[in-house]
Amino acid sequence: MKLLDVKVVLDRHKGIQQAKNKPDVMKEHDDKTKRYAILSHRWGEEVNYEEMIGLMKMEEEEREEVKQRHGYQKIVKSCEQAMEDGYEWLWVDTCCIDKRSSAELSEAINSMYRWYQNARVCYAYLSDISESTFPTKEDVKRFEKSNGWPEWFVRGWTLQELIAPKEVKFFNRDWVHIGNKRQLAPTLALITGIPSNVLTIGLAGRRFSVAQIMSWAANRETTRVEDRAYSLLGLFGVNMPMVYGEGKMAFRRLQLEIIREYSDQSIFAWDPRIPRAGSVLAEDPSDFQDCGRIKKVEPDEFVDRLMAYIRLQELGHPWYIRRNYRKIATNPIHLCRLAWLRWRARTLGQQLRTFTVNNAGIQVCLPIITLPDSQSHCRAILACGYGYVLTPIYHVLTRLPRRLQSSRLSVSHITKTLMKSVATSYLTTSMPRTMDSDALPHTLANSQEMLSHSRPSQVISLLWSMPPAMSGHALQLASDTTLAKHGYTLIVT
Repeated sequence: MKLLDVKVVLDRHKGIQQAKNKPDVMKEHDDKTKRYAILSHRWGEEVNYEEMIGLMKMEEEEREEVKQRHGYQKIVKSCEQAMEDGYEWLWVDTCCIDKRSSAELSEAINSMYRWYQNARVCYAYLSDISESTFPTKEDVKRFEKSNGWPEWFVRGWTLQELIAPKEVKFFNRDWVHIGNKRQLAPTLALITGIPSNVLTIGLAGRRFSVAQIMSWAANRETTRVEDRAYSLLGLFGVNMPMVYGEGKMAFRRLQLEIIREYSDQSIFAWDPRIPRAGSVLAEDPSDFQDCGRIKKVEPDEFVDRLMAYIRLQELGHPWYIRRNYRKIATNPIHLCRLAWLRWRARTLGQQLRTFTVNNAGIQVCLPIITLPDSQSHCRAILACGYGYVLTPIYHVLTRLPRRLQSSRLSVSHITKTLMKSVATSYLTTSMPRTMDSDALPHTLANSQEMLSHSRPSQVISLLWSMPPAMSGHALQLASDTTLAKHGYTLIVT
């Protein structure tokens, strides 16, 4: 990484000239071995790499114009603070990356989380605070454009700049120190939705679901659409090339990289505020806005929770006795069903914890339960949820003519983030490019009938296939009026 030499920058600013050799204002260093400070701020009228390097070669009038910029003053003040704290080197994103080089820009974005993490201290400059104390209450009138808090807290890039560094010092407009991350952890947790222990200890060793981390970025903004995804790379520990101009496709690529790295089904638990048809993958971090409490469930625990859910909600009302306010089932058929389901689920433990990503989409094995009012509607249970409650995905299994049963069909399904026993949502069917023309009227009729009874909260698409025998590929549920008689492998795109 390129680091500013604090002493050289300050000497140059004060007009102190070296008689013989002029030292470089910036040098390449290893972030793992060098002690350095780092700046986090809101961009405005900044100084870029080329201007910082060639400042002394400019004409006097041009040089004075650069020095008058607010961005240049931030660099000087940061250097003064770094020198006061005993640091000889400083990194500033505006002038330490040569953005003329796409390779250097890509390397910087993929490495930025690590650079902030390895910094000894991060200076967070809040330009819209003039008081000498950190705000402790929401003020919508004062911070109207940023949800009642300083604008620094609604920017996409500052999320990792808050979490990654071990120490973050906050400064107001006049560079007066107004607190640090550890002291302000309760207030910062209130502002950002990030647990206070993450702010004090960091993400290392902490187990948070993909949906939880995404929820921290849900209300943040970036100037470029692609940066909504690029600013989250470090939080998930993944890397991918930068392709500015790809728009929302960047966030889709990010999710695919996360799926390849983690077997966490909470990535499918998103729930947009406005219903829409589209991919099983979310379009934007804002789709995870209400997922801050969703936790990943490990495979063994998932089987236990699944059995508890089926026992309480799906097998009807068995014979039971009461003991200390607990209901204990005594129906032998009921107990045999649960025992068989538990054995079946454990034999599929490996499949329940892995995804397959290829050019056809994402293949994931999920247990499904048909709804009592329609054998064509079912819910798939995800290995995540709120507390002890698992999160289901509601979707439609459309019956096809026998000659088409082995072909793939693109359908839509609805994700619910809260478990509701009876509230069933119906959804529309989206047509695949390769559908047989004879099946089109039948499918359209089904979709129109479903829509006439529906008020969906989320619509996303998936591919599924229904060959005659699927027992080796998905969890088979007991033969019951409220349970599926067959398992299905869902191939979602």
